[in-house]
Amino acid sequence: MSTGIWILIVVVAALLGAAGGFFLARRTVESYLKKNPPISEDMMRSMMTSMGQKPSQKKLNQMMAQMKAQSAQSTKK
Repeated sequence: MSTGIWILIVVVAALLGAAGGFFLARRTVESYLKKNPPISEDMMRSMMTSMGQKPSQKKLNQMMAQMKAQSAQSTKK
């Protein structure tokens, strides 16, 4: 085979590998964050307490729902 064909094969293989690696890494990170959310209700409660607020369960539920909605919206993009 000629040199030009080998170069074309190498470039195409590199592009396919990079694209495949990107999507595999993206799916792995999304599943990890879904299983291990970055902030929990207890963490939210301690944050609010440290800021001088007395968090009610209703307020915590609202904030957690808002965070879940925001993360679901950002993953759709």
